[in-house]
Amino acid sequence: MNPTPTIPDGTPPFWRGRFSVAPMLDWTDRHCRYFHRLLSHNALLYTEMVTTGAILHGRGDYLAYNDEEHPLALQLGGSDPQALAQCAEIAEQRGYDEINLNVGCPSDRVQNGRFGACLMAEAELVADCVDAMRGRVRLPVTVKTRIGIDDQDSYDFLCAFIRTVAERGGCDTFIVHARKAWLSGLSPKENREIPPLDYPRVYQLKRDFPALTIAINGGIKTLEQAQQHLQHLDGVMVGREAYQNPGVLAQVDSQLFGVTAPVPDLFAVVEGMYPYIERELSRGAQLGHITRHMLGLFQGLPGARQWRRFLSENAHRPGADVSVVEQALTRVQRP
Repeated sequence: MNPTPTIPDGTPPFWRGRFSVAPMLDWTDRHCRYFHRLLSHNALLYTEMVTTGAILHGRGDYLAYNDEEHPLALQLGGSDPQALAQCAEIAEQRGYDEINLNVGCPSDRVQNGRFGACLMAEAELVADCVDAMRGRVRLPVTVKTRIGIDDQDSYDFLCAFIRTVAERGGCDTFIVHARKAWLSGLSPKENREIPPLDYPRVYQLKRDFPALTIAINGGIKTLEQAQQHLQHLDGVMVGREAYQNPGVLAQVDSQLFGVTAPVPDLFAVVEGMYPYIERELSRGAQLGHITRHMLGLFQGLPGARQWRRFLSENAHRPGADVSVVEQALTRVQRP
């Protein structure tokens, strides 16, 4: 397991969530996380949201991951304190580094299961969920939430939610998506784009709750923006930009964690994926399920379009193997 990173001059270690890649359903699977870890050793990675029902009653192994992915947080979806506590205990036994409760997803399917953003209206239940998990595990238990839901979007409402979950549930770390969520009328995609961002509200939250660890999420596209947020907050979570332009992760360790080692070479990162790809193919994986996470790696470089096209056209063909990636890489011009 990777230790919490330390700045080279020996100053106290950063909270490992100083920079994290957001949990994204259908995107941040274990193939994606392995790839991202080659780009940053210190970024905190999150699983896709996994429901308590899937873990306790599903037929598959929804907690599988690669040892190289640490530090790794499991995001849970659910609202039954005891089921969440049981899942947290299983996750601790499996070696996860953190448990995160989803109180931010606005999709209808999630609402129908009584979890996600709709739980902001039930702060005491969220507190009970966190308290139940903390009572069963020694891992950090964190909450990812929004700044409000529907017409419950005042700063007082947000403060009351945070205070209840912190004081009654014992949660000391919140990742706050700086948009409110509309629980009806907007799709999940629209909920990521239409409600306006309100970064100052999250900054104010940190000023009013200085003892809590507060990270921000939503609309962050560059590490320069991340550095600006870190002047006010403890952490930054980046979602779609990290996925669609993963090359940005190569700069995270040097720019945000003070690491003096050379920045990962993007071509070497691809070549570093070859043993993993061969191993996974030998276990029955399909090449396209791995390479789909790598399509945006060379964004802005000559040949990036040819790289994407070659992989998209060939990785899903029967018998596709690592040679497809090798051939795709020849389409990109080295700097």
